[in-house]
Amino acid sequence: MTLSLHRLTVPAYLRGLRTLTRYLDHAATWARANDTDPDTLAAARLAPDMLPLAGQIQRASDTSKNAIARLLGVDPPRFADEETTLGELRERLARTITFVESADPAAIDAAAAREITLTFGTLSRRFDGESYVLEFALPNFYFHLATTHAILRHAGVPIGKLDYLGAT
Repeated sequence: MTLSLHRLTVPAYLRGLRTLTRYLDHAATWARANDTDPDTLAAARLAPDMLPLAGQIQRASDTSKNAIARLLGVDPPRFADEETTLGELRERLARTITFVESADPAAIDAAAAREITLTFGTLSRRFDGESYVLEFALPNFYFHLATTHAILRHAGVPIGKLDYLGAT
């Protein structure tokens, strides 16, 4: 069985982005039931040197839209990292979903051998499209998805493994 780059990326990103959207719904419901301002959860974090919930969702959004754009050979949509409320984060996820859904499957599949170079400060790494997806883009996306899950669980939001897997 052969898996295409489109099949490896778009459905995975859409499922994860929709999971993040449901997480925000669970967080808001939990906060209201516990007489807590839901938007305070946007600043929740696991450790002082880690990004807060808002930053984790912004990075998951960036990772998915930037990966699709790199595979397509286009500039990604730019979203300022200014979200401070659950509603604003939900809107960002909706914009990201719209972009990912618009990706042409054939164009993504054609990117398996496309050279993709990532630069972080003085570090630079070159990938072909397939390696980029498997070694960087998907692991990075799932890191931020799992960290969002952990932040909300740590805050007391009743989400579990089935929520993470998109089964609820």
